[in-house]
Amino acid sequence: MPVQRLNHAVLYVRNVERSVAFYREALGFEVVMGMQGAAFLQAEGSNNDHDLGLFQIGDQAGPTTAGRTSVGLYHLAWEVDTLDELERIALKLSELDALVGASDHATTKALYAKDPDGLEFEVSWLVPAALITDDVLTARKGIQPLDLAAEKARYGGQTRGGVGISVS
Repeated sequence: MPVQRLNHAVLYVRNVERSVAFYREALGFEVVMGMQGAAFLQAEGSNNDHDLGLFQIGDQAGPTTAGRTSVGLYHLAWEVDTLDELERIALKLSELDALVGASDHATTKALYAKDPDGLEFEVSWLVPAALITDDVLTARKGIQPLDLAAEKARYGGQTRGGVGISVS
């Protein structure tokens, strides 16, 4: 049986309470279980036991060097249902000074941000398979800056995105 999707991610962080506060405010995650130096969070609307685990390793921990001087995870990607939700999160991430990029990957509209420990994550909306036209498929060959207003005009702010991969 092939893997269907990522169930949860676990991150090492300097300070669990600070990271919990960030993920709550930025993405609406809620703590479903906590213990000394650890917390397990669930995304709103998720039926996973937890979507994100956080383990505290202390303030002495150095920054991640993954992708610069060592191998490691680049980022996690969380999906949202609508472009309105993507826009709301973009505003919240900007408020938190966490937004580091926004890209149009043709079939995926993506925000990139960093948490308080500098760990990068993506929040994306996927074009539903039924709305993928030949011009969208042609555009997959390059990455463009994300124009949320234009995407909302094209697809609608409340159109539910695809789940997982949106190319049939």
